[in-house]
Amino acid sequence: MYEENAANDYLHGAEEYAAPQTLSESSPAALHLDGLAVGQIFHSPEYYVSAQEITEFSSKYDPQPFHMDDELAKDSIFRGLAASGWHTVSITMNLLVKSLPLAQGIIGTGVEKINWLRPTRPGDILRIQARITEISSSPARPDRAKVSIQIGTFGQDNKLRQELIGKLLIFRAGKPVDTL
Repeated sequence: MYEENAANDYLHGAEEYAAPQTLSESSPAALHLDGLAVGQIFHSPEYYVSAQEITEFSSKYDPQPFHMDDELAKDSIFRGLAASGWHTVSITMNLLVKSLPLAQGIIGTGVEKINWLRPTRPGDILRIQARITEISSSPARPDRAKVSIQIGTFGQDNKLRQELIGKLLIFRAGKPVDTL
């Protein structure tokens, strides 16, 4: 579960927004390549998005009026304050780390696709569903494989905000990890 971070206003009452966490009840604490299968699905807990978080992220990384000022955003295509797509990607990564317990961490090798289907808004409660779509073992390096993962980021209304296909590097258990 998340710890409440009131100082940054990232979460308001984590328990209020928390989803049942069944992953830890049925999965090992740390997964290796041998514990993964095509079709396997991981669900995250929920994440509350505040207006303050949207404006703070945007002022630092994507300083456009429709991400930073609700009044100015009313005259934009968004008709109100909307999070940067990169902010939604960052929240998705946060949720992926919390729901996919890989022994060597989540090591990305690329992103095949990102689609932003709906804006993330103040007050949204996001969660992800991540599904493994492909596992490609490396003949030259049998200690690892590339894994494709399709991640949907949903709001409290169950509507898809973002879809992403990522490529991860996953290692087998018991094998020493050398450099990339």
